Amino acid sequence: MFVDVETLESFRIEGAQAGAWRTILVRSNAYEGDNRYKGKIPKMLLHRLVPNARFSIWIDAKLQMVVDPIQILERFLWRSNDTMAISNHFERADAFQEAEAIIRERRYHSKAKLDAQMDFYRTHEGLLPYDRAARMPLVSDVPESCVVLREHTPLTNLFSCLWFNELDRFTPRDQVSFAVVRDKIIAQVPWRINMFEDCERRNFVWTMRHKRED
Repeated sequence: MFVDVETLESFRIEGAQAGAWRTILVRSNAYEGDNRYKGKIPKMLLHRLVPNARFSIWIDAKLQMVVDPIQILERFLWRSNDTMAISNHFERADAFQEAEAIIRERRYHSKAKLDAQMDFYRTHEGLLPYDRAARMPLVSDVPESCVVLREHTPLTNLFSCLWFNELDRFTPRDQVSFAVVRDKIIAQVPWRINMFEDCERRNFVWTMRHKRED
């Protein structure tokens, strides 16, 4: 479990436990005061923090893993001979629709920044609204990115670095930049990401309530 100094101190004060997980303190002044960005560092750049790890399963803090991680890797990576897996978004496959939903649901504060990001992807990166007939076998342009499964090969590490670069350049909403990075790589090399149904994800991680301060 990756934690910052404040979270580690709250564990000490409250006597909280992390279960079977080892807690790893991430010391960084990057993106100070913006937890949305700070959380992307271990999520995207895990191969830099734990360089000897061969496989990883990232799950957001709101989730709890309820299945043996070896079974998860076998089901979504090893069985299909993939090096990265992530579930489809449960509702949308189009990155532009996802950007609209982010603003509508107030999941990001700056409509201008998100609009600028999507305009750049449209005019400079060639990203188009998702058309299933035209895009197959790419089943979606939008992941449910709360869970990311990886074998840390050079290609998956490259993808992760490029994905992080998009967050640093634009906004921390990683779902809207996913397709741009994926398409750049698969245009150059034979590689794929196993995008599985979100209902399968819900079989091995459960959503937990966040602790709220009254």
